Amino acid sequence: MKKLYIFLILSGICLSATGQTMTPEKLWELKRISPIGLTTNGEQVIYSSSSYDINSNTSSAKTFVLSLKGGEPIQVTNYDSIFKDSKVSPSGEYKIFSKEVKIQPVYGDDFYPEMKKSDVYIYDDLNYRHWDTWEDGKYSHVFVKNISTGEEWDIMQGEPHDTPLQPFGGAEDYIWNQDGSKVFYVSKKVKGREYAESTNTDIYAYDLASKTTTNLTDDNEGYDTSPAISKDGTLAWLQMDEPGYEADKNDIIVLRDGHKLNLTKEWDGTVSSFLWAEDGKKLFFIAPIAGTKQLFQVNLPKKASAEIKQITQGQFDITAMVGQSNNTMVVTRTDMNHASEIYTVNLRNGKMDQLSHVNDGFYDTIKLSQIEKRMVPTTDGKEMLTWVIYPPDFDPNKKYPALLYLQGGPQSPLSQFYSFRWNFQLMAANGYIVVAPNRRGMPGHGVAWNEQISGDWGGQNMKDYLSAIDEVSKEDFIDKDRIGAVGASYGGYSVYYLAGHHDNRFKTFIAHDGIFNTRSMYGTTEELFFVNKDMGGPYWQTPSPKAYTEFNPINFVEKWNAPMLIIQGGKDFRVPIGQGLEAFQAAQLRGLKSKLLYFPMENHWILSPQNGIIWQKEFFKWLEETL
Repeated sequence: MKKLYIFLILSGICLSATGQTMTPEKLWELKRISPIGLTTNGEQVIYSSSSYDINSNTSSAKTFVLSLKGGEPIQVTNYDSIFKDSKVSPSGEYKIFSKEVKIQPVYGDDFYPEMKKSDVYIYDDLNYRHWDTWEDGKYSHVFVKNISTGEEWDIMQGEPHDTPLQPFGGAEDYIWNQDGSKVFYVSKKVKGREYAESTNTDIYAYDLASKTTTNLTDDNEGYDTSPAISKDGTLAWLQMDEPGYEADKNDIIVLRDGHKLNLTKEWDGTVSSFLWAEDGKKLFFIAPIAGTKQLFQVNLPKKASAEIKQITQGQFDITAMVGQSNNTMVVTRTDMNHASEIYTVNLRNGKMDQLSHVNDGFYDTIKLSQIEKRMVPTTDGKEMLTWVIYPPDFDPNKKYPALLYLQGGPQSPLSQFYSFRWNFQLMAANGYIVVAPNRRGMPGHGVAWNEQISGDWGGQNMKDYLSAIDEVSKEDFIDKDRIGAVGASYGGYSVYYLAGHHDNRFKTFIAHDGIFNTRSMYGTTEELFFVNKDMGGPYWQTPSPKAYTEFNPINFVEKWNAPMLIIQGGKDFRVPIGQGLEAFQAAQLRGLKSKLLYFPMENHWILSPQNGIIWQKEFFKWLEETL
C-alpha cells in the first residue's frame, strides 16, 4: 500500500473528501463538447456544447467562439464570416456535399409498383443490412454544385456505392485538392457478398474538367481512408495493408512526385488520426500508447526514414485535433475523471493549457476517483498495464467489492477515455474498485501485442484478464468473495466465456451485446470480414476453427454457476439479437438468477438519455442484488 500512496501523491490526485458522488442522473448533466474548427484568422476556436433534458429525452446544442488566449466564450448563431468552409472550392466557385440517391430496387413496390401497401424487402445478395439499418437501395453520393448557377451533378452517378463510408463516415471522406480542380473521396466500390467480406476502401480522384475518376490506391486491398491535402498539394491518407483485417496497423501514406511513401512503416504503433502541419513539412497524429492516447509528429523526409516525435505525455487521452495555429495545436482531451474539454498544446514543449471549462462547475461539486496505473505480470512472462480505479474517499483499511472490466473491440485501446455508459467514475462512486487490464489485443503496446488476439479469443487474453484480477485481489482491501466481471461486445463475449472458466472467482456477471454463440454469430453478423479474420472463417470448415469449438461460450454453459445480467439492443446487427436471447434462455434453463434488459430501438450502444439512465440503474441494481 505504501507504493500506492506514493503514486497517488506524485500523480496529484489525492483528492478532497468534499462534494457529492457521481450518479446516473448527474452523469447526464455533463455538457458534451464537439469542436467545429478554428476561425479563419487562427485566433479562436469554434465549438458546440450539447446538453441533455431527461424529461423530454432530447438534447440541444449551442455554438460558441473562444479565443485561444482564453477568456469567456461568446455564443454565436452564425459563424460563416469567420470560418472557412472546407467544402467550398479554393476559387469559391463550387461546393461539394453528399446526399442519398436511390440506385437499386429493394421494397415490394420497387418490384411491383401496383402493390403500394406491401411491406416486404427483397434481397438476392449479402450486405442486406449494416450496423443498425436495413439496405433500402439508397446510396450516399458526392455532388458538386456550381454556387452561382445552382447547377449540381453526381460524381458517382449510377454507382451502388457509398461516400461517406457507412456506417460512421462523414464529411472528412471527401475533400478538394489544393486548386479545386479535383475532388478526392473515399469509397468501398464493391457490393453484395464481396462488400461484406472486404475492407478494400480506396481513395479516388475525380477531375472536374474531364469528369473522369481515377483510383489512387488500387494496389492496396486493405483500408485506405482519411485523405488530406497539404499546403503545397501533397496528398496523404491512412492505410491498412492486410485485406479483411479491420484492426491492422494504420500507417500514414503520402503521395509525392507519383511515389507513395509510408511515414510510419518502421514505427511500432498504429495511427488513429492525423493532420497536416501548416508548413506542409510534417504531419501531426494521435495514437494509442501505454494505456493513453497522445499527440505525435512525423517529418516529411527528403530521402531518409521519417523521424517520429511524441509531443504530449501524461495520464490522459488526446481525443481529437481541432487545428493548428502557429506553434499551438488545439485538441480535445479526456481522462477517466473528466469528459472532453478543449486544450491548447505548445508544439515546442508539449505543455498543455485547458481552454474550455464547460464542466468545471460540475466537477467542483463531485468527488473524483483515484486512478492507479499498475504493471501486472502475465502467465507468459510479460508485463501488462492495468488501470485500477478507486472509490472516492478510498480507505485501505476497509474491504471493497471489485469489478473486472472486460474491454470490447477486441482490438480497441483501453485508455483514459470517458464513457457515458461504461463510466469508471460512476462505478467507483458506487463503492466498487474497478480493475481494467490492457490485455492482449489492445493497441498502444506494439503491433504484436495488438495482433495476438485474432484467432485466439479464448486463449492468452483470457489468462491476462485473470492475471489482472488475481494480482489486484492480493490487496487486503479487496473483498475476494465479492468480485464481478462486466463487459460489452467482445467484453460481453468475455463474460460468457469466463462464466464457464472462472474457477469460482466471480460472484456475478454483466454482459452487454456480447457474442454467446460464435456459430450463429457467423450466420447473422453483417461485416463478415471481421469474423473471417478474428474467428478464422466459417464454422463449416474442416477442421473447424477454435472459435467454434474450445472458444465458443455456448459449449460451456453447463459450467455456468453465477448470476448473469444480459443486455441486448434490438437494432444491433453487428452482434444480433439472437446472441443475447440465446444467452438469457440458457441461463434461465440452467436455473441461474438472470435478467434480460432489452432495448428494442437501440443498436450496439445506448444513445437516448432515459434509456441510458435505466441502463445505469439496472446495472447497479444488479450488482447490489448479486455482489
